[in-house]
Amino acid sequence: MGATGLAANPTEYRERLREQTDQQLDAWAAELLRDVAKRRGVIKVVADLRKTAHLDEKAFRRVFARGGGAPETVGTDAAGHLIVPTISLHFLVPGLRAELPDARDRLIAYLVASFDEIVYV
Repeated sequence: MGATGLAANPTEYRERLREQTDQQLDAWAAELLRDVAKRRGVIKVVADLRKTAHLDEKAFRRVFARGGGAPETVGTDAAGHLIVPTISLHFLVPGLRAELPDARDRLIAYLVASFDEIVYV
């Protein structure tokens, strides 16, 4: 066990994540979205998820809505960053599952890319 309690480094973390159930991965991803948003802001979370899950703005909006998020709550801030209410971030996880056949891999990519965040949290 390493600093995260799950792995000593991102490579080992990815391997251990692959051993987890979908239900466990989904719970961890939803918790991480919320926790990072509280500490670093929703802009950071949305940008990181979009990057690691390879979602353009249209795909992000579709995933959010498919997961149960209210489409009219997706917006942009004054600088043009895509945002959603922090309390709605959890809708992204079931939305990824509903919309993308490789959602599991994308959620693992998000968790691994956030390895340093997990160590902090």
